[in-house]
Amino acid sequence: MTDFLLELRSEEIPARMQAGARADLEKLFRKEMDAAGVALGSITVWSTPRRLALIAHELPLETAAVREETKGPATSAPEQALEGFLRKTGLTKDQLEVREIKGKETWFAVVEKPGRAVKDVLAEAIPAIIRAFPWPKSQRWGAASLSPESLRWVRPLSGIVAILGEDLVECEIGGIASGYATRGHRFHAPGEITIGGAHDYARKLSACHVIVDHEERQNLIRDEARNAAAAAGLTLVEDEGLVIENAGLTEWPVPLLGRFDEDFLEVPPETIQLTARVNQKYFVCEKDGKLADAFVCTANIDATDGGEGIVAGNRKVLAARLSDARFFWQQDRKTRLSVHAEKLARITFHEKLGTVADKVERVAKLAEWLAAEGIVPDCDPALARKAAELCKADLVTEMVGEFPELQGLMGGYYARAEGLGDAVADAIRDHYRPVGAGDDVPTAPVSVAVALADKLDTLRSFFAIDEKPTGSKDPFALRRAALGIIRLITENDLRFGVAEGELLDFFADRLKVQQKEAGVRHDLIDAVFALGGEDDLVRLLARVHALQAFVQTDDGANLLAGYKRANNILKKEDFDADGIEHTGDEDPLENVDDPDMAEVYAARTVADYTPEPAEQALRDALDGAAPKASAAIEAEDFAGAMAALASLRAPIDAFFNDVTVNDSDPVKRKERLGLLGRFRAAVHKVADFSRIEG
Repeated sequence: MTDFLLELRSEEIPARMQAGARADLEKLFRKEMDAAGVALGSITVWSTPRRLALIAHELPLETAAVREETKGPATSAPEQALEGFLRKTGLTKDQLEVREIKGKETWFAVVEKPGRAVKDVLAEAIPAIIRAFPWPKSQRWGAASLSPESLRWVRPLSGIVAILGEDLVECEIGGIASGYATRGHRFHAPGEITIGGAHDYARKLSACHVIVDHEERQNLIRDEARNAAAAAGLTLVEDEGLVIENAGLTEWPVPLLGRFDEDFLEVPPETIQLTARVNQKYFVCEKDGKLADAFVCTANIDATDGGEGIVAGNRKVLAARLSDARFFWQQDRKTRLSVHAEKLARITFHEKLGTVADKVERVAKLAEWLAAEGIVPDCDPALARKAAELCKADLVTEMVGEFPELQGLMGGYYARAEGLGDAVADAIRDHYRPVGAGDDVPTAPVSVAVALADKLDTLRSFFAIDEKPTGSKDPFALRRAALGIIRLITENDLRFGVAEGELLDFFADRLKVQQKEAGVRHDLIDAVFALGGEDDLVRLLARVHALQAFVQTDDGANLLAGYKRANNILKKEDFDADGIEHTGDEDPLENVDDPDMAEVYAARTVADYTPEPAEQALRDALDGAAPKASAAIEAEDFAGAMAALASLRAPIDAFFNDVTVNDSDPVKRKERLGLLGRFRAAVHKVADFSRIEG
């Protein structure tokens, strides 16, 4: 057993591609080794901007011998069949074996493949891995690039290190031969470094200013950036995505603190942070909870001046970017939002749904209606309409044109600066929310009305033109809109019918996805939706939560078992969904074979029928429980409705223990089936228990 090192060195790999490249390298390596029968232990994969590295631990030196058997045609088959089999296997007739399979003599090809040196397997696998590598974008280079068959890589490939134990794995691709030599840091150690094997790879590179382990670089950036901020009395604004990106841009990261002109702080802090992050990959800092005039950049060298020159250069670049942002901020505020909004008539929202201005008008009407009808309590209809009319106005501003991520947010800032009031400004700022599962849900009345109206309009409009999500495709983010609506409704306790028909089914599916994370069973949501007519999501979820609590009790589990038994009998006997009357033969007495007995049964009436004690007990229990359950449902006391159903558990158990439902006496049979129908109907007042699993 020994370790294998593979390094693929190139020009700079984009930071955004490195995580995927690490996963692809391991996947392709495993595929090649599995195909060759090489047993694998653990695998480590690292990346820097200039290299991908893989270490396979404890590889065998040889593969195991393999015996391959291939079944061929019967010996009695036409000669052409045998000839085709021989061509396929590459064998001659005298090399085949004959075996009896199900009474037929059959040709078999048996090939004994001896073990191979793993070194040889690797030599074949490395070029195959390189050629099969699925970079999102790749390129050809040099004179060979004139041929479409030439090597492709994310950036020009410049070196291959392939060492098994201490032995070189010799291979070549695109004119690049494997070797023991790699290179260190581009500036600190640009010369060749001889690698002895996997055991000294990371150590030798570290000595040459390359930290090859991406996680080690991430930890260093995270810790040293915090320390740099803390040394200046500041707090670093945490940004894990930026940590990973900076680690993907550097081989020897050195976080450095810099300052920018305090006058730039007049610009909204989110703009400064986005400018620093997106354009320059800088962290920002806070002091006493407010944005400070400081940034942390990540150098890729140990500068002789302690980084002063690097910081000064980065400060100049950031100042230029912040000057642009300040200009946009000042220019945008010279025009009122209502004037900006007029330009939305020139922007198409969707060819079948009109312009963005058309959408805004629909949202404004809907937000006003939600407020006027009291669906969003304590919401001023005029403010709701005003906020909705301006909610998309910032789409045509200079700032949002430069930073689309700030849409909504900048509209809120401009509204506040214009003196439109906090309610309107907050509603404009928050009307896209919640965007994802971790996003906060608006709670201020005007904000809720506008955010809900915007998402409802999007969903209803696209469903109206038959642009629904299909499979994994959801180009208009309708699933996200539905989840946002569900959270707005449920977390603000809004009571109204959200949808009907196909759209309600769509909400049901999204609700199951959303509630799964909260531990709510999807089958219980189905059980309540199956009753029909329930489009109040708050009431529906209250019923589902009560139902889940109930079925987890002994009474609930046993009642469910009793219900399923009763339902199976009723379905077999063709009772209708209400369980009240038979839907097959109108008169069950017609099925009595003995004419004399039929005459006797026909002479009897329901008044003559005397139920057995267990039957009467179930009748009495239903007489009490069914009205109680109905009243509790009407009062939205779903726990009370479950308690009423719980009283049926013992009577239904006793009924099945003591009573024969399919009695030979058709009058008894009819009465007992009717009683089970009453039991099922009582349960269905709460939920369709047939949809509950278990």
